[in-house]
Amino acid sequence: MGPMKKKRLGTTDLYVTPVGMGTLTMGFSQKNLPEEEGAAVIVHAAARGINFFDTAQYYDTYRYLAPALREIRRRGIPEPVISSKTLAEDYEGTRDAVEECLQSLDRSAVDIFLLHEVRGMDDFRRREGAWKALLDMKAEGLIRAAGISTHHVDACRGMAEAAGCDVVFPLINLTGLGIRTLDPDGSDRPASREEMEEAIRICHAWGRGIFTMKAFGGGNLIEDYVRCLDYASGIPGNQSVMIGMADTAQVDTALRYFQGELDRTYVPDITGKRLMVDQSDCEGCGTCKARCVSHAIHWNENGLAEIDQKKCVHCGYCAPVCPVRAIIFL
Repeated sequence: MGPMKKKRLGTTDLYVTPVGMGTLTMGFSQKNLPEEEGAAVIVHAAARGINFFDTAQYYDTYRYLAPALREIRRRGIPEPVISSKTLAEDYEGTRDAVEECLQSLDRSAVDIFLLHEVRGMDDFRRREGAWKALLDMKAEGLIRAAGISTHHVDACRGMAEAAGCDVVFPLINLTGLGIRTLDPDGSDRPASREEMEEAIRICHAWGRGIFTMKAFGGGNLIEDYVRCLDYASGIPGNQSVMIGMADTAQVDTALRYFQGELDRTYVPDITGKRLMVDQSDCEGCGTCKARCVSHAIHWNENGLAEIDQKKCVHCGYCAPVCPVRAIIFL
């Protein structure tokens, strides 16, 4: 098969491959790869034709992207589209986050910069200063496209009418694992994939670029690899599926799928994988601990949930109830 056909991201001038590479998986909270190893995976992906990479200030993965970009430029591989994001809530903190990204990656402008994990439109309004910083820096030519990443249906839907929004990066997958919404009465509840599909449809109709995360639900749905990607890539309005990758085999498998070369009966080898609580996401609410039928989840010294691998029976009952999608299969 030839190179993947790139898609225009909304009404921006950015054209991206239908699959992107997320770098969270290789970072400190998950695989914590040596810098040289992580950079090599990124270079491999770019050399194979993936032109879209996601990072974030919080992931601490600029240390992989920086040397990878130097090698990509040295080899004459086309410069990829980079998306980053920040958890900052104020104007100055957001400007600092963008400047950090530009300096770390040796760029004069970052392609996409997002407010990271916006938890509903109330949260977006609370971060008004941060949003203004993104729009100001876009006007200054330091950002090419601004938007948000979110697990919340109401935030995705609300960004359709948000002035200056170019792109939205929502969570969606085959079973709706991890999708939330903030109702008008202020209650935060689980939401369905159909609700997020409708929010994506509305954003797309308003010209927002859409790329999606967590097609495998943090690895919890990975055994249904082909169906998961069939679903995510087939969502109307979704221009790219961002997949967390930490080795070249994962890159090559994803490329075979998107180039139509992967056996439809493919099931990944999950030998050695385990359920774990991402300590960077866990909020210590105790929902997973209460749901665990094997009493395998306990509080660690930081007051966060941790899974005892000797007791865990891999039933997966804990993952769907986590309100912040902190339980992953890695």
